[in-house]
Amino acid sequence: MSKTYRVAILGATGAVGTELLELLESRNFPLAELKLLASERSAGRSLKFKGENLVVEPVSDRTLENVDLVLASAGGSTSKKWAPVAVAKGAVVIDNSSAFRMNPEVPLVVPEVNPQAAAAHQGIIANPNCTTILMTVAIWPLHQIQPIKRIIAATYQSASGAGAKAMAEVKTQAAAILQGQEPVAEVLPYPLAFNLFPHNTPINDFGYCEEEMKMVNETRKIFDTQEVRISATCVRVPVLRAHSEAINLEFDTPFSPDTAREILSNAPGVKLVEDWRANHFPMPIEATGRDEVLVGRIRQDISHPCGLELWLCGDQIRKGAALNAVQIAELLVAKNLLKPAAAYISQ
Repeated sequence: MSKTYRVAILGATGAVGTELLELLESRNFPLAELKLLASERSAGRSLKFKGENLVVEPVSDRTLENVDLVLASAGGSTSKKWAPVAVAKGAVVIDNSSAFRMNPEVPLVVPEVNPQAAAAHQGIIANPNCTTILMTVAIWPLHQIQPIKRIIAATYQSASGAGAKAMAEVKTQAAAILQGQEPVAEVLPYPLAFNLFPHNTPINDFGYCEEEMKMVNETRKIFDTQEVRISATCVRVPVLRAHSEAINLEFDTPFSPDTAREILSNAPGVKLVEDWRANHFPMPIEATGRDEVLVGRIRQDISHPCGLELWLCGDQIRKGAALNAVQIAELLVAKNLLKPAAAYISQ
């Protein structure tokens, strides 16, 4: 009997949840059963999967019974409450929130970077922050050739990072401004249409916001080193979907842009996008809906002989969240690290 798995999507009605649903179908994940779970507020809605309407159920002890895998994307407080329950009932949880990322007992996994870390899971595997995923996919292949000493990142983060409601709000704000009206901000603290502002997560005593510190701490954990120095500036920009990042890397010795180009053109999860004559490099509008991280404008840092600069764009909802989670699930299946429904059926 071929191995199939009973999967639950927790947070199924959100932007990442609906993307998870689409990916499980398009990638033909070996399902025995699929449950859609959400809060009481969202329960009762129906979502299409392989031509059928699946009803969203409220998450509970009962609905987490007889599940092999939970793909969670319902926020940190929800994950903290329900992930341990799911694990106690025999499931593996791949969590998209920040709840467990820096827990030393929880692997933080980007399959193109540190797939081996998944094997150490004790029931929970954390999905990194979107900006961290996109950056590490792009720079890990270079780090493998020459260890990176320092990373300076500036991010240009789309409304999708704040969810479907933020994306809808930007559209409403843009329409209001074009009609000469004042834009209203409810999801985000300030109007984002025709505007930008530093990321609105809490700021620490050093002046770095939570989003920026995620890039610092998560990258070090994924790379399994505390030696690399990292600084980030995260900015919300009026783009609907797909984040962009300007990355400056410092090495011990010079790193040829041509060598970097050759490495990245063959790197998993990366697509090189460079047309210098046309001044065409990665753009969010072209990264939207794509699995790959688009990388380009690779150049020598003229201020430092061992510096290298690159520009990237990636779909925050897809590779920055849902796709990475599904790839982790596929990794567990390939490595026989997930107990299949068939095992329960045969007992």
